[in-house]
Amino acid sequence: MNADQQVKKLSDISFSVLDLASIVEGGTVSGAFKNTVELAKHVEQWNYNRFWVAEHHSMPGIASSATSVLIGYVAGRTERIRVGSGGIMLPNHAPLVIAEQFGTLEAMYPGRIDLGLGRAPGSDQFTAMALRGDVRNNGQDFPEQLAQLRSYLDADSKHNRVRAIPGEGQDIPIWLLGSSGFSAALSAQLGLPFSFASHFSPENTQPALARYRNNFQPSDVLDKPYVMVGINVFAADTTEVAQRVATSYQQQFLNLIRNTPGQLAPPVDTMEGLWTEYEKAIVMKQLNASIIGNPKEVKEQLQAFLNETQADEMIINSAIYDQEARLRSYEIIAEVTGMK
Repeated sequence: MNADQQVKKLSDISFSVLDLASIVEGGTVSGAFKNTVELAKHVEQWNYNRFWVAEHHSMPGIASSATSVLIGYVAGRTERIRVGSGGIMLPNHAPLVIAEQFGTLEAMYPGRIDLGLGRAPGSDQFTAMALRGDVRNNGQDFPEQLAQLRSYLDADSKHNRVRAIPGEGQDIPIWLLGSSGFSAALSAQLGLPFSFASHFSPENTQPALARYRNNFQPSDVLDKPYVMVGINVFAADTTEVAQRVATSYQQQFLNLIRNTPGQLAPPVDTMEGLWTEYEKAIVMKQLNASIIGNPKEVKEQLQAFLNETQADEMIINSAIYDQEARLRSYEIIAEVTGMK
């Protein structure tokens, strides 16, 4: 943070929720969706700004693969919170289909739908090939796909031979999501809001934010940069409880690096004995932007992260096994940030 920058307080920015509809060990997909809606209803009451769900595929512990369908389910059971994608992996889809799906959602829930877009497959290479039909489709044509999608949503598309109905002429906010500099540069070039995945790519956060801010071109959408950063938060009434609930996510990430993805496991008293020192180093490096602690510690760490990133908004991911503990974690965040 530069010396001449105004110090931002937690109460100055917005907070949002990123949910993956986690399937817990011993649970069901239906139970995951029930928990997602229950969380959305609570965070709406606690004045969170957005509730986003993310597209992943072939993951035994994640139920949000049909992202647009889940967005409609959540929006239909809440009243005012914005609901959207964090994100839709555009190279997995025809841009026309996404324009129609989100045009439908926006018509159903006017002024509440966000379209966050990424270019990763949201899974492994075999699943990506099943989705995309071409192993060479690695997302490099993302800028062209994005331009095509935006053209379908433009009011002037009514003059085109191919039209998105619903979709054309609708004001659906488009965000670009990223974990590297690619989407940061494209967001800046197009004058779009940018969301960075600090929650699993902490090392790239500052370079990507600098690239976005330094190259930002004002547009009809934004006159200045707008940054949202993702962060893992595990809050509880005591540090010990917070550290314990965080072990479910640590186990999930450990399984990912072992290429054995599974359902979200119950917390354990200690991770020692479950991972090697090498695996521990990898997991802790990737999850470096995680906040774990009691209310006082969480507030201090959130403020430190805000000082570092100067974010306009934070989106919180909390993969917690026990639903009551997850609700309490988001409630504590709302309390310490002044939302509640």
